[in-house]
Amino acid sequence: MIPPNSLHQLPKKNIFRKGDVFVLFGELFGRGYANGLVREARKAGMQIIGITVGRRDETNKLRPLTDDELASAESGLGGKIINVPLMAGFDLDAPDGEPTPTELLGTMTLKTWMEDRLDWTHIEKCRQVGVRRFQNSLGAVMSALDGMIGEGRNVFFAHTMAGGIPRAKVFLAIANRVYKGRGERFLSSQALVASDLGKLILQNFDEVSANTFQHLIEGSGSIRRRVEGSGGQVRYTAYGYHGTAILIGGSYQWQTYTNYTQGHAKIKLERIAQTAWADGIKATVYNCPEIRTNSSDIFSGVELPLIPLLHALRKEGGGPWAEAQWQACRDLLADGSSLEDVLQMVADFHDSEVSRGLRDFAAWPMPNSLALADLMLPTSDAIVQMHKDRSALITDLLSGLVIEATGPLIFFESSAPKSHVLWLNHDIVARQLNQLHS
Repeated sequence: MIPPNSLHQLPKKNIFRKGDVFVLFGELFGRGYANGLVREARKAGMQIIGITVGRRDETNKLRPLTDDELASAESGLGGKIINVPLMAGFDLDAPDGEPTPTELLGTMTLKTWMEDRLDWTHIEKCRQVGVRRFQNSLGAVMSALDGMIGEGRNVFFAHTMAGGIPRAKVFLAIANRVYKGRGERFLSSQALVASDLGKLILQNFDEVSANTFQHLIEGSGSIRRRVEGSGGQVRYTAYGYHGTAILIGGSYQWQTYTNYTQGHAKIKLERIAQTAWADGIKATVYNCPEIRTNSSDIFSGVELPLIPLLHALRKEGGGPWAEAQWQACRDLLADGSSLEDVLQMVADFHDSEVSRGLRDFAAWPMPNSLALADLMLPTSDAIVQMHKDRSALITDLLSGLVIEATGPLIFFESSAPKSHVLWLNHDIVARQLNQLHS
């Protein structure tokens, strides 16, 4: 099936012009979707303003960026950064003199974590401390931002905050088994989310990936009212993931990477946008395809839903440029390995009974399974082994193309968004790429 509210037509309208304001609500990293959106803002001549999550000192206390860090960050962004730490999540927060959630997790071991229990009254106090800290800092950021937005300007708020994994050694070992474990090393994701450790992680995911969008919309309310009161327009976007429709057996079918534990927070993100939309606020979550980023490197198998983009490039009006991408992928493979072999391995994976069983949109996000791990991980490993260089993968090339496409798709669609949530599937991504390079 193709998900509801999928974008099928290339957006053409653009309300954003030179001098309008683009606010990146999250830091810009070398790999990630935000790079494509920032690129479009630069092309439009917008004033670019960013924020920082800050840094931790040796005592784990949040601090602003140093002068050198700030200069480097502003150079990468191509704009001004408001240097007030906006670190989300509460894993390192606690009332004065009391242990943080991360410190509590430090007593857990691989032998005890399933039975270990947390004091949820204390955890809630820690969460409240973290939320107050974030909201107080957000107030300072919005006060500074208000003075940077002139009259008659449109404003584009791009939310990019995601994550929330506590820095606990026990979780790193558990995550390796959940996302990469096979055979005796396999660990059920359901066992994780049912434990107190998992419940804490899900709460922190909510705070970082979803609730920060709510804080942004509420915290910028006075700016929004001022801008709209003077005839300007304000838009909010956020990056989601909720599976992707890719070409399987010649037709676009929805599928998902499993297990995607953060999916629960992404659903909450969509609901926050839905509530804002009902209040007349143009806030849209764009559910983007699977790519390789700094954060997705914890997973194995991301290339399995990504590589079929090559078929979409041909199907959606591909010409010489699309064929050049096929050749560029061939050039990354070692002697004796063919792109056709890679594509067949991917097709066999998606045609398997295990994979077909995951294509249940209503059940998303689904837990992992031993059968999936024993199929997906060896297939992924075999494809990686077929490359000349493990640091130059087909996955990297295609991820860059997806980022290139989603930038203009989100930027232009946000001028007149059709819904509070939109899926960017392989059809529209391929169509956008072919148009950009025609």
